[in-house]
Amino acid sequence: MVGDFRALNTYTVPDRYPIPKIQISLTQISQAVYITTMDSLKGFHQNVVTPRSRKYLRSIVHCGVYEYLRMPFGIKSAPSHFQRMMNEIFPEELSEGWLIIYTDDIIVCSKTWKEHMYILSRGLTKIQSVNMKISLKKCHFGFKELKALGHIVSGLSLGIDKTKVAAVLLKPVPHNKKEIQSFLGFSGYYRQHIKDFASIATPLHRLFDKDTVFDMTVDRVKAFESLREALTTAPLLLMLDFKLPFKLYIDASGDGLGAALHQIQIINDKPVEGPIFFISRKIKPTEARYWESEMECLCLVWALEKLKYILEGCRFEVITDCTSVKSLLNMKTPNRHLLRWQIAINEYRGNITIVHKDGNIHKNEDGLSRWPLTNNIDNPAYVPEEASPQMPMEGISGRDLNTTLFEEVRHSYTLDKNCSIFFQLLNIDCKDNSLINALDEVWKKSYDEGRFHVLDVTTYHRTKHTCVMMVVDRSSINLVLKECHESPFSGHLSEDRTREKAKTCIWWPMWQKYVSEYCKTCDRCQNANKSTGKKLGNMIKIQEPSRPWEIVHMDWVSGLPPGGDRSYNSSLVMVDRFSKTPIFLPCHKDDAAMDTALLILNR
Repeated sequence: MVGDFRALNTYTVPDRYPIPKIQISLTQISQAVYITTMDSLKGFHQNVVTPRSRKYLRSIVHCGVYEYLRMPFGIKSAPSHFQRMMNEIFPEELSEGWLIIYTDDIIVCSKTWKEHMYILSRGLTKIQSVNMKISLKKCHFGFKELKALGHIVSGLSLGIDKTKVAAVLLKPVPHNKKEIQSFLGFSGYYRQHIKDFASIATPLHRLFDKDTVFDMTVDRVKAFESLREALTTAPLLLMLDFKLPFKLYIDASGDGLGAALHQIQIINDKPVEGPIFFISRKIKPTEARYWESEMECLCLVWALEKLKYILEGCRFEVITDCTSVKSLLNMKTPNRHLLRWQIAINEYRGNITIVHKDGNIHKNEDGLSRWPLTNNIDNPAYVPEEASPQMPMEGISGRDLNTTLFEEVRHSYTLDKNCSIFFQLLNIDCKDNSLINALDEVWKKSYDEGRFHVLDVTTYHRTKHTCVMMVVDRSSINLVLKECHESPFSGHLSEDRTREKAKTCIWWPMWQKYVSEYCKTCDRCQNANKSTGKKLGNMIKIQEPSRPWEIVHMDWVSGLPPGGDRSYNSSLVMVDRFSKTPIFLPCHKDDAAMDTALLILNR
């Protein structure tokens, strides 16, 4: 049975536990001779759901209502929760580096058969101790080459799983943007295997430019067919050997940046230079103004940042067709860009060697830089998506605050009357009218809206925009506003921007009024910001009356205890400006303007 949990996922606080990067996981297999893969049988179903959470996982079918006792598929935080559970089962094995875990996939690798049998026995013993079930159909023990994480892996090379791309040859030309997204997402997973992937995919990515109508032109059809063919003929990539030096080819153009990581390895007693990684990206609008030498240096710094997990601590050679890069490390008076990049490159001093290569023979990265993939800069496999019909989820509650402040605010719940009552009401199944009546009027109205829940001893509020925000008691409001407005990461934002930042992490009644007052009373903002409004006029003297009751001042006093034959609860106060004589007229708080006028005339 499969449930639709999209509505539940909208209001679920996401679990931030990290999922390993596939590329980093694959590098751990390098130089392994024997490899074993195991798969947890219906992994999520091996997690027990707490009784408190079962009511949120109900599914209605024709024969009744059922609740999941085990974690179902489709829950927003299920992958992160399962990854945490697996890491807690094998902490020593993960630190030793011979075991790799990617959610429900377990990979064991070693250099000798004896070592492989020992560590495999050790891993299976732990699996048995926690009563975990393994799918025998998906287990492969002691192979020198096999499928893992969507690739064909061995100790020497990394290739594309041909069974996954075989169906691509039969795939027809896409008929809409959604099919293009699906195809680019699949092919982008293997983009590190395909040289000039950016050049091939660019026409298809241009379909997602703003106000672009879907139209499969000749160029786009050709790009689709070329990319489809490239997937089925992609070359093998060498596996990393950290004992050998690397070669990093870089090139930059007015369109983008490109780089390729190579290594010379001994294969069949012959030295062979082969690719390990291809990367490329489009330049930002601000970077388009850089000089040619600055662009080339930017390409080097960007490539070092992307491949830092490989190159850090290793000897490598940078090949470029720009002489400025070669002299960057020794430049005595660099500008502000080059100085910052010089500091970044100095981290590799002693291991890096920069070599100039003429542009006519520097062909490795030319295509990558001149036809970059128009993707997200930090995510090579990013595919732009069309607007989702579902309501967006903004931020993650008060956890966006720093940890110390978050704990202070959470601890202060017990000190505030309204927060402590809220916490009690949300932890009981039925309404307690005595507790509800003890709330202040503003908080009582908020409680009636039913937008509150408790998670991890913290109270949260859900707005119409589905933001999840922490309820803050009165004593902590100034601390939170100081964090949102005056912290080094805020820099005295304007009132509107402070409000935008505050609404993603905190909530209390009339919070917008507090934000406005806080910004208007900030001394530094008042001294630094010049007023742009109209200047205030000069004060003028109020006209003096010539006789009694010519000018009368009036105001209302409300909130009085009911009294009199008509249960009056307010008073209209009238003061004669000439004689200073006061008159108090009993009235009701909800009297209309006509009632007030008749009251004055009758007296």
